[in-house]
Amino acid sequence: MIGDVRGQLDAELDAIRESGTFKSERTITSPQGPHVTIAGRDGDVINLCANDYLGLANHPEVVAAAHEALDRWGFGVASVRFICGTLELHEQLEAALTSFLGTEETILYPSCFDANGGLFETLLTDEDAVISDALNHASIIDGIRLCKAKRLRYANGDMHELELRLKEAEGSRRVLIASDGVFSMDGYIADLPAICDLAERHGALVMVDDSHAVGVLGAHGRGSPEHHGVAERIDIVTGTLGKALGGGGGGYTSGRREIVQLLRQRSRPYLFSNSITPAVAAGSLRSLELLSASTELVDRLRSNTRLFRSLMADTPLEVLPGEGPIVPVMIGEEQRLGPITAAAFEEGLHVVGFSYPVVPLGTARIRTQVSAAHREDDLRFAADVFARVAGGRAP
Repeated sequence: MIGDVRGQLDAELDAIRESGTFKSERTITSPQGPHVTIAGRDGDVINLCANDYLGLANHPEVVAAAHEALDRWGFGVASVRFICGTLELHEQLEAALTSFLGTEETILYPSCFDANGGLFETLLTDEDAVISDALNHASIIDGIRLCKAKRLRYANGDMHELELRLKEAEGSRRVLIASDGVFSMDGYIADLPAICDLAERHGALVMVDDSHAVGVLGAHGRGSPEHHGVAERIDIVTGTLGKALGGGGGGYTSGRREIVQLLRQRSRPYLFSNSITPAVAAGSLRSLELLSASTELVDRLRSNTRLFRSLMADTPLEVLPGEGPIVPVMIGEEQRLGPITAAAFEEGLHVVGFSYPVVPLGTARIRTQVSAAHREDDLRFAADVFARVAGGRAP
């Protein structure tokens, strides 16, 4: 029987290769950072595709905190939280996230994918409705699929259509609007003030996945609610420890106390998954302390982002507009993506192409991501590489 299945799977894989959407992985042989070394290649390359927005993934103080936690708490917890998996470290990190985000309470998860996967089915039943932005992250989409609520969708950032969906949801016991704070494939920032206005007008809750915004947006890096000045109007914020906050993995849900307390009782990924490791908890806690003490890294990230966007404007490649460090370089046809990323890699630039099913067909792109750890010459070199592989700088 396996022979028949193997042939079917091989045919599917061949079709993926022929379409130009096959995804290969490069093996990094160094710590994460603005420069990395890749197996099979001499010398280092500039890394322009990591979520390490603040350069904390290999920060000496973060690494030292993780080492100290290993020595004190051991390698793993070997339990879920409600049995014997709650360490003092976990409670300290939850309290620090609550304070930093300006919310009422926080619950940790193994990942933000799990946080989103465990939210909707816990909070919503078939008496309720959930309204989702069309460009929301896959974890929100999958989390919504798990719940029995009425599912509605609105075009990305289209507040008129959102209001139509809110009217369609009238009569539901609970209505929840779900949106990314920053949309990961485009870098667009959600219009949270308008979303909150509509939610308050129609009696809906607001949930924001701020994975690509915490440590990036806002005067102090507290994310899209701080950026827009609406932190007190957001009911639920989910996020990750695996991006700007050190990149170690793990996620969280933060927000109204009653919602978080219900998640502790009923959320399946929380109840049936091991606690995050002591090293990740301690390293993430130290990252939060560094971010809370100074805006230096956030300011440097913004300066680097402005520089790189201005440099890319001089190349013949289309870059999606925005103000954040996600800078999508649009390629379009999937078949062009592989040759361009390969040519950039040969020139010394580590970038990755995104194609279907991560993005819609015909919208293939290279998602570049700027870090506070990049030097000015790194970003100038990267823009020059893009200009060369695209056929020269624009006149």
